[in-house]
Amino acid sequence: MAVLCDLAKKAASFFPDADIEIVEKHHDQKLDVPSGTALLLADAIKEVREDAVYNIGRHENGKRTKQEIGIHSLRMGTEVGTHEIYIHNGSECITLTHEAESRAVFAQGAVKAAEFIIKQKPGLYNMHDLVGD
Repeated sequence: MAVLCDLAKKAASFFPDADIEIVEKHHDQKLDVPSGTALLLADAIKEVREDAVYNIGRHENGKRTKQEIGIHSLRMGTEVGTHEIYIHNGSECITLTHEAESRAVFAQGAVKAAEFIIKQKPGLYNMHDLVGD
């Protein structure tokens, strides 16, 4: 997910006036809406769009503002987790997608983080450190 955050941030910086929408899908038993990961992605984009505001679920009529990042949540079946970011500038659309096909991906990420952290000096680290941000 750290890689997707970096890609989203980079794409948003290349298209400063583009509309940005995030769509996340999870299983029908997930409690939080939007997911923490969707908010993580939005927060990463907000780093390059400091005036951004989140429009979660777009539940009212009206035109979107240039500052908004739309965040939409779907809950269905046994969906493990899919996050899509749409960056649309009126002439073209960049779509970034991450699909977790099984929950094993979370364990794999934890193992990679553990392998990284045991080689580091004491301190505070995050996944961006692991992927070389």
